[in-house]
Formats: sequence, C-alpha cells, structure tokens
Amino acid sequence: RESDHRAWTPVSYTVTRQNATVQGLTEGKAYFFRIAAENIIGMGPFTETTKELVIRDPITVPDRPEDLEVKAVTKNSVTLTWNPPKYNGGSDITMYVLESRLIGKEKFHRVTKEKMLDRKYTVEGLKEGDTYEYRVSACNIVGQGKPSFCTKPITCKDEIAPPSLDLDFRDKLIVRVGEAFSLTGRYSGKPAPKVTWLKDDIIVKEDDRTKIKTTATTLCLGILKSVREDSGKYCVTVENSTGSRKGFCQVNVVDRPSPPVGPVIFDEVHKDHMIVSWKPPLDDGGSEITNYIIEKRDAHRDVWMPVTSATVKTTCKIPKLLEGREYQIRIYAENLYGISDPLISDEMKAKDRFRVPDAPEQPIIKDVTKESAVVIWNKPYDGGKPITNYIVEKKETMATRWVRVTKDPIFPSTQFKVPDLLEGCQYEFRVSAENEIGVGDPSPPSKPIFARDPIAKPSPPVNPEAVDKTKNSVDLSWQPPRHDGNGKIIGYLVEYQKVGDEEWKKANLTADSCPETKYKVTGLTEGLTYKFRVKAVNAAGESEPAYVPDPVEVKDRLEPPELILDANMAREQHVKAGDTLRLSAVIKGVPFPKVSWKKEDHEVSPKADIEVTGVGSKLEIRNTVHEDGGIYSLTVENPAGSKTVSVKVVVLDKPGPPRNLQISEVRSDSCYLTWMEPEDDGGSVITNYVVERKDVASAQWVAVSSSSKKRSHMAKYLIEGTQYLFRVAAENQFGRGPYVETLKPIKAIDPLHPPGPPKNLHHVDVDKTEVSLVWNRPDRDGGAEITGYLVEYQEDGADEWTKFQTVPMLDCVVTGL
Repeated sequence: RESDHRAWTPVSYTVTRQNATVQGLTEGKAYFFRIAAENIIGMGPFTETTKELVIRDPITVPDRPEDLEVKAVTKNSVTLTWNPPKYNGGSDITMYVLESRLIGKEKFHRVTKEKMLDRKYTVEGLKEGDTYEYRVSACNIVGQGKPSFCTKPITCKDEIAPPSLDLDFRDKLIVRVGEAFSLTGRYSGKPAPKVTWLKDDIIVKEDDRTKIKTTATTLCLGILKSVREDSGKYCVTVENSTGSRKGFCQVNVVDRPSPPVGPVIFDEVHKDHMIVSWKPPLDDGGSEITNYIIEKRDAHRDVWMPVTSATVKTTCKIPKLLEGREYQIRIYAENLYGISDPLISDEMKAKDRFRVPDAPEQPIIKDVTKESAVVIWNKPYDGGKPITNYIVEKKETMATRWVRVTKDPIFPSTQFKVPDLLEGCQYEFRVSAENEIGVGDPSPPSKPIFARDPIAKPSPPVNPEAVDKTKNSVDLSWQPPRHDGNGKIIGYLVEYQKVGDEEWKKANLTADSCPETKYKVTGLTEGLTYKFRVKAVNAAGESEPAYVPDPVEVKDRLEPPELILDANMAREQHVKAGDTLRLSAVIKGVPFPKVSWKKEDHEVSPKADIEVTGVGSKLEIRNTVHEDGGIYSLTVENPAGSKTVSVKVVVLDKPGPPRNLQISEVRSDSCYLTWMEPEDDGGSVITNYVVERKDVASAQWVAVSSSSKKRSHMAKYLIEGTQYLFRVAAENQFGRGPYVETLKPIKAIDPLHPPGPPKNLHHVDVDKTEVSLVWNRPDRDGGAEITGYLVEYQEDGADEWTKFQTVPMLDCVVTGL
C-alpha cells in the first residue's frame, strides 16, 4: 500500500519461492509491503515491513563513454565520434566534455566550452603537423564521469581516414566436415590498411586447402574440404596508421562423433541380464552427444537385436538373455550430424557370476628357518566377487588336524611369513580364499618342510697374506668369509705347496685345530719357496680356497720399525672435553714390532681403547675429561730396533672452581668479594667470572655480575639486616665451571666500633664527700646507639681507677669520697 493510503493492494497469490519482484510502482512514492504464507487449510497471519520504502534509482556519475573513434583527419581539423556510456549513473546525460592533449605536453585541455550533447564533433583550427590525442567524458546531474580511453596520437595532415570494415558473415558459422566455407567482406581506409587473418590468436597461412584473397576493397578467407581441426575463433584485423577494426567469427566444423571408448565393462552378469558401461567418445564431433544406440547379439547368430536408442548415460541394462548363451554388445554414439562407428564388446556368457573362490594351487614354501617359513601362492578365480581374505593353515606331517596360523586377515598379499614353528618338526601348509559369499576349498597341501635354519658352504676367507716368516716357518693371517652359509664357522684348513710340486699338503689336519683367523705353518725348509691357501669350514663343508697372492721364500728377515704419523699425531693435539681423542700411526717393520702406548711414562688410562692391526695402531678415548690431557708416547720395537714418538694432548674444558673466596668490608648495603683464579683453567684463557647471591630465606640465586674480568667485586644494593650467601664461577670459551660458595651467611650491617670519649668533662658543684659532674656527648657513637656512660675516679697519686657506676644521662653525682 502507498504510505498515505490505508487500503492494501495484492501483488501475487502464487509465489512459491521466498522472494518476489513488485512491479508497477511510481518513482518517488513511499510504500509499505506485507506477506503471508498459505497452505491447503488456509492463509496465515501477515508480516509487515517496519519502515516505508521510497522508490528511486541510486544515482552516480556516468561510466566512461565507449568507442571514441577518429572519423576524418585534415591538415587543420579532426572529426571524432563516440558512443554513450554503458551506464548513465541513474540520471540522464546532460553534456559531454571533449579534451585534447598536444603530444609532449602533460595536461589535457577542454576543446570547446559549448554544451555538447551530440556524439560527433569536429575540432578545427589545428596546426598542420601537430600531433594530438583525445578523450571524452560524460556529465549528468551528479557530475563528470571518468574519461574514455585515449585515441591513438593523431597528426594533422590530409588524406587520412580510419579503417572501415563491412563483413558478410555472422558471429557464428557451423560447417559440415568435407564442405567448403569462406569468410568475406569489404574494407576501406587511408592510407590503405593492412589485412591480417588469425585463428585462435595464430596467424593463418595459405596451404592446399586454405586460400586468402585480398583486393583494394575486398577480403576473403576460404577453406576447402573442411576438417574438424578447422574449428576455432577466426579474426580479421584491418589496420592503418589511424587505427584498426576487427571482425570475429566462431567456426564450428561438425561431424558425426567418434566411437565410444572401450573396453565395454560388464559391471554385473546374471543368468537373464547384464549391466554394461563404457566411456564417451574422445571427439563428440563438435556437437553434444544426443544418445547412445545399444544392440546385442547371440554369439552363434549373425543378427543384432536393438536394446535401446534412448539412453544418454554411459551405462545400460541388457535384458531378456538366455542362461548359458554367450552374447556380444555393440554401442554407437549419435549427435545431430550422424551416428559413430560401433564399439563392440568381448563375448560374455549369461550366468550368475558369484560363488565362493576356487581353491588356490599348491603353495610354495621359501625362506625356511628354525622358527618360521614363508608360504607363497597364486590368486585363484575369485568367484565373481572380490577376494577379501586368505586363510593359511599348518599341520605337522604326522598329525591330522589343521590349525590357522593367524586370526588376522591376510589381504591383498599372496604370501605370508608363518611364525612360531618348533625347531626340527616337519610341517605342511595349505591356503583357502574368502569373498563375501564365503570361504572356498583349501589348496592341496604344500610339500613337507623341516623347521630348521638352512646351511650352505661358506664363502672363501678374505685377504689371506703372509704377515711374518722365519727360516723354517711362515705366519699367515686372513679375515673371516663374507658369508658363513648360515652355519657357524668351525675353523680353517691351511694348505701349502712347494713351488714346482703339484700336491698340496695340509698344515693342520682338522678345521677345529685352527679356530682363529691366523696360523703358523712350521716344518718348512729354509731357502725354499712355498704357496699357501686357506679354506673356511662349517657344518655343510669346506669353502673354495683363498690363495696367498705371492709365493713366500722361507728365511729370516729383519726390518727396523718405522712410524708414519697420522695428522692427529702432530706435536700438540687439542680436543674438546666430551669429544673423542684419536691418536694413530701406520707401523712397519719385520718382524712386526711390539707396540706400547704410555702417558707421562706411565700406563695409559684403562678407559683408553688401544687397537693394534698388522699395519698400525690407534688409541681412542671417548668422552674425554681434562685429566686425559698430557704427553702420550707411542713406542714400537722389534729385534732390529725401536722408535718412539710423542704428542702433547690438551683437553679443553670448562675451568675449575675459583679458590679462597673471601668477604670483607661488610656494610648495610654492600660488601667486597675477593677470590683467586681456579687451579685449572680448562686449557683455555678464563674470559670472565660469574658472581651470584642468595637471600638465605630464598631458594633462588640472583646474578650480581656475569662479565667481571677481575678477581674481585663490590656487591651493592644489599638490604640492611638480610643474611646473604655468595658464590662465584669462572667461564672460558668452553663453558662455565663449578661454583665456589661462601661457607657462612653474611649479614648486611655496618661494623660496630667503641664510641669516642665524652667531651668537656667538668664539675659544677663540690661538697666535702661528693662531686657533681657534667659532660657532652662524644663526636662518634661507633655505629650504635650509646647505652650509658661509665664513671670512674682515682685518688691523686694512686695508680688504679675505681669504678663508681654506669649512668644513662650526661651528668652524675659521685658520692662516698
């Protein structure tokens, strides 16, 4: 209803949404609105708007004018046209403002002060050769809107006309495959415009099927025997120095679709129907697929029977099948322009597909150990429903009862490691498959296996070599084989052969007589040359032999010891506390020298790991502490001589605690701390000291100073009467050492001294047995309140003073004289 009327006017009785558009309102008038819901029983109560609504459009400045174009140029004038803005801001356009800017200047100037409403204007009185650019704005009752986009720079000279373009084709063109099509038109402009054809933003080039013909006034693009790839957005551009014009055409070359994409999937197969699915064609021919045509054929007949031609889905139910017969399905795709070639399925028998899975084939057993074995099987036919679990069972060969090896599901893996076998027992295994229908038959039992670790012959020993010799013996050494064959190495067989002989002789008869990786072959003849070889032996037998590379001549030889130092055996070795100290050297000499490590001429620490090999020695101390520092010496000695090298080891650590912490000059608010440097600076210069204090009633230490480089500190800002503990620690580049702490608390009070002497003592009255004395207070009270004055007297000529009494005041009467 209008706000000044009382009668309501119905707008609509049939609104079923939650919104409605009210039309026929008068601009500037105020209205109220109300709404009620209605069902089959009747109408409910109305809900009314709370405020009146005044009908008016919102008003803003206009948008920028469109399509500002130069229509004509002479040596002293320019003619321009433009189109109104897309939106006038809600108010009629009152005038247009045309502005120009001379190229090289910054500002735009209004061309005319006239009130322009025409959308065409000729700017006159220009200077030949000058270059301008123009823009135009629209005004309404609110004000002036944004200016249009500027024209290109325009130079005042005759014989210039912007391009014009008149096309003979529409925005869209549909062409059947194989047909020809052409895009033609007329154009003009001064100077003569350049014509360019683009397809999807790529320049069109002429070929056998593509022809481009351009005359002084006409243009043409023609394509013969079009193909699907000719579809696209074609653009012709006509451009000269004054501007350009473009024309567009969306060409769609259409054809029948390509075949649906296979294979045909049989989603469900039953005795009387099937459900099949497929994928849409890769190419819809440029037109949407309208439907699919599905046909079926009994595999033993030639006739195709229609199923449906009305489906647009890529799935279909094939009904009315005969159980046991095999069928083929073929599918066509259809659009407005034709029917595709067919997609033909494989043959499929109409029968219920679902049953329990078949029995797997006999399983294979691998990787048998004393307590486990791996059972491997092939996936059987799943009965039409996916297999969800495999059941693996075991039994001892002599038993009759099969036992499941695990209650957990086994899927999708087709192998399982069976645990918990008893060593030495003989087992068989079988496997069943399960789907949602049930559990299928078990496989045939596997071949029986014994639960024990497999043993093979070991590989040959590694790197056998002659490490020493005398005039009748040779010392051999080697490393264990890389593979022991899963059996313990019992020992080694050593054989030798005189050069020139064919027979190998045994140096030891049994492998257990040589359990270690070294052996001394004795009983050799001095001066002869021998070959040597070694075999490893386990319970499965002997390995292939490993040969000492070169023949050995049996004779005594001596070479004095020789030390080749590693980099960590320089004159001085620094190591950070907690890190590992490593000292090593390469050692040579025949016979191999005896190696001994010393520290300061004493045995090295028991925590040191010393390793001696046939080529050198290494000393290693893990988690070093400061005490591990010192001079280490390595001595090697054999009958031909000895050699010693030394290295100074410095273990860099946090410093020790400072010494002799003293507190002095205690005051009510400060005290003076002194200390001596630690006995041990940790091998690095002490950088600073950390001083902390603690109120005895508190658990928290408070930092007093953390950067003191001196061995003393004045602790200030103490609270009078409070008892304090102090502690000091030293720091170097490796950290903070332990604290040294004061033994007793220090109370923050000023020190007490005896007061000074009273001043100006004199008598004020004398009697025959008494004297009245007075005096003044002393200059200093010694740091505490004076509690009294001790009065003494002495008879003239005597040596001793006699105590009379202590009085609190500054006077006293001495009696009894």
